[in-house]
Amino acid sequence: MADMPAHFSCTKLIVADLDRAHAFYTSVFGLQEMARVEAAIEGRPISEIMFHPTAPGGSTFVLLTYRDTQKPALSETITLFIVPDLAAMPDKVCAAGGRIVQEARDMPEHGVKVAFARDNEGHLIEIVQML
Repeated sequence: MADMPAHFSCTKLIVADLDRAHAFYTSVFGLQEMARVEAAIEGRPISEIMFHPTAPGGSTFVLLTYRDTQKPALSETITLFIVPDLAAMPDKVCAAGGRIVQEARDMPEHGVKVAFARDNEGHLIEIVQML
């Protein structure tokens, strides 16, 4: 597909426990697994889970673990999920082992309501509802 234009394709979040992270993101955000990959990057063994895009034309979200590392760095990235009901998210996040770190607030100048959470490994997530 040489004529395909360059475009943003996915975000890969590096996690310590792939199965635990999978359980968090599928239960909180309803992600659906598309594929699993066993491979290597620069000679380091990896396992990853790719999820279907959540909207037509959307990018893919991937969880990746380096099998030779105990724990990845945190705060290297912030993932952002758009949800239809932000008020329902604190219960979902906490039930899956995460925590809310900034309560929802309206930002009408941007047309959104926004909250921040940490997943069950401590990765920062911005959760947005369109106003």
